[in-house]
Amino acid sequence: MPTVSFASLKKPEKGDVVLFVFEGREHGDSFRVINKALDEALTRAMDAEDFTGKHGQVCKLVAPTKDYTHVVIVGLGVQEEFSNDKARQVGGVAAKTLKHKTTALTVMVDWEIAEYATYVALGALLSVYEFNKYATEKNKKTDVKHLKEIHVLTSDFEGAQKGWGNISAVAEGSYLTRDLVNEPANHLTPPVFAKRIKELEALGISVEVLNRAKMQELGFGALLGVAQGSDAEPQTVIMQWKGNPEDKEAPVAFLGKGVTFDSGGISIKPAGGMEDMKMDMAGAATVVGLMKALATRKAKANVIGVVGLVENMLSGNAQRPGDIVTSASGQTIEVLNTDAEGRLVLADILWYTQDRFKPRFMINLATLTGAIVVALGYEHAGLFSNNDELSERLLTIGNDIGEKVWRMPMGPAYDKALDSQFADMQNIGGRDGGSITAAQFLQRFVNKTPWVHLDIAGTAYTGKGTNNGPKGATSFGVCLLNQLVKEHYEA
Repeated sequence: MPTVSFASLKKPEKGDVVLFVFEGREHGDSFRVINKALDEALTRAMDAEDFTGKHGQVCKLVAPTKDYTHVVIVGLGVQEEFSNDKARQVGGVAAKTLKHKTTALTVMVDWEIAEYATYVALGALLSVYEFNKYATEKNKKTDVKHLKEIHVLTSDFEGAQKGWGNISAVAEGSYLTRDLVNEPANHLTPPVFAKRIKELEALGISVEVLNRAKMQELGFGALLGVAQGSDAEPQTVIMQWKGNPEDKEAPVAFLGKGVTFDSGGISIKPAGGMEDMKMDMAGAATVVGLMKALATRKAKANVIGVVGLVENMLSGNAQRPGDIVTSASGQTIEVLNTDAEGRLVLADILWYTQDRFKPRFMINLATLTGAIVVALGYEHAGLFSNNDELSERLLTIGNDIGEKVWRMPMGPAYDKALDSQFADMQNIGGRDGGSITAAQFLQRFVNKTPWVHLDIAGTAYTGKGTNNGPKGATSFGVCLLNQLVKEHYEA
């Protein structure tokens, strides 16, 4: 990950420089200073390219003088509509434009709000993320430059530097989440995933691992039913960050579905696209990245992270459609579809978390249903909740920083679809409203604890690159949940 530094706004003597301009507004001091140094070349280039400053628009000058290798102008859009989200996006655009053209980038930020400068830097870091761990030296890009330094020059550099501790921790957590999600399933089995989580103990997070025998003792029949077809040992991992030991209130809790590979089990998935099912542990990876972010910035909050790690495979011992399992809550579940497995994993860890820790709230994340992608596409995660205040906080923060959620309906009418002839409930409710009935299923395991279920099936992984990263894992949720804790649950 490149290093980021902040300094006062001044004209760079040389190198690769990025400038920003608002649409329909007079250009700032940075633009005027550089434009003058280049004998008005910026103005001429913008006119030639019909550059108006629309959000994300780019105008690039190559070697305009012997001192400047590249000068890039990025449009910010309408000033009144600018936000942390848009700052993160344009930071990504800037770094992506010169990603393999330079090792050091100078970004000039005129506007006064220091927080925007930090989100520009975050966007730049996220955009240059790469996962090439398994490429041999012969196939690695040795003929291109790799960005190593980002220098942000800004009006309020002291304010930006002060706020950078929070945002840089988000970047570190996001990189970890992406690394985990992008790992192939033969390398990231549940036991290996648990070992990776144990490394967080170096940051002061306590990590406890429940093995199969312990989960059997606790009655995790739903989770263990999913895992029984795999040779890989299932794990439940509990992380605790005690950043405010004097706080006597209950901790907050985040939980994640960690299916390291989902074949669908006996209800096997189609072959096309099955390779992407290595990312079915993105909910768990997001919780792990979040915990790293909180510990890295030493958040003054007490936080629990719980992830259920299993592999859903076929074998002579695999769970069958029609099997009935008993969950940790004592409720019985008829498994009609073995590919509706994530909710079975979450059922046990939700019950366990609310019973053991009595948290102030629980938020679970899961790549749970294809139905949420049909409903919302790839722009929003689905939010289901029994608590209006928590939902509104997530909606507001998500809109500001660009990790957007959309609240979906719930209610008794949907719950009826889970009625079973042979058990307390069945694990699917039919094709109609599939993401909603999945949420209704989870709600049966939270008791009266304030709770949010985030279905991130459409937002956790992208089949194409974006302004803030390449194809693959997006780390959606790390920034959102870190900001939730920072704004509302820290001392």
